[in-house]
Amino acid sequence: MDHHMPHGHHQEGAGTLGVLLPALALLVCAGGYLLLARRASRRNPARGWSPWRTVGFGAGAVLLAVALLPPLAPFAHRDFRGHMTQHLLIGMYAPLALVLGAPVTLLLRALPAPRARRLTALLHSGPARLLTHPAVALLLSTGTLPVVYFTPLYDTATAHPAGHWLLHAHFLLSGCLFAHSIAGPDPAPARPGVRARLVCLGCAIAVHAVVAQLMYGGFWVDVHAPVPDVQGGAEIMYYGGDLAELLLAAALVATWRPERHGIGKPAVRLAPQPSPASLYGTSATAPK
Repeated sequence: MDHHMPHGHHQEGAGTLGVLLPALALLVCAGGYLLLARRASRRNPARGWSPWRTVGFGAGAVLLAVALLPPLAPFAHRDFRGHMTQHLLIGMYAPLALVLGAPVTLLLRALPAPRARRLTALLHSGPARLLTHPAVALLLSTGTLPVVYFTPLYDTATAHPAGHWLLHAHFLLSGCLFAHSIAGPDPAPARPGVRARLVCLGCAIAVHAVVAQLMYGGFWVDVHAPVPDVQGGAEIMYYGGDLAELLLAAALVATWRPERHGIGKPAVRLAPQPSPASLYGTSATAPK
């Protein structure tokens, strides 16, 4: 292991194309969300769509733009500290903001009823329930950190543009899964109680701390970059990860609603709601 090898051993594909493609993808996602929000509001004017959800999703798109576009993206390609900043934005901060935008609920409200039913059936399927369980999401997101940074995988992936983008996609998708499983406002049929989610969040905090400390001390880390860069990246992971996980814990508290059971009162059967979102029933409340 040689930490003094230059980290600028990879270049991000055809310069201009590497900027235009992510910028275009983010614009399409943000525009699609706004169109769905407008459609949902038109279909049910009385209920509408919360502007705070739109702000949350927009903030996530902005954070992704900061991570994937200049000046941070070129810096991340030649400095491990830039990479770690990019990692936190893509894998922790942006996913939390995107998830708080409740895109699944928005899609269910905007789709015609037959399509919403098909999507609901997919979300209730066994693979989907397994994938969105907090323990599985924890394994896919935080559990892969030692594999990325303590094996040659990081240098192998970042040596090629396609590998680098796959690494970004992994951070984003696994981060969204974890944020959704812990504190997402979208209904989740496989989501356990608050205690189990807090345990998973605590495990994530512990793994982040251990990986960052081992990285700072130079133990097992397999990243070909100057030692000061690796140590700086470890500090960014340690303190930046703590802040992101505190925000996730705050989101859990903000989105959690305890089940209310009347004492000595018979259960009241509620009439089914006409909204497609109600097809995706669970104990979690659906955001407005």
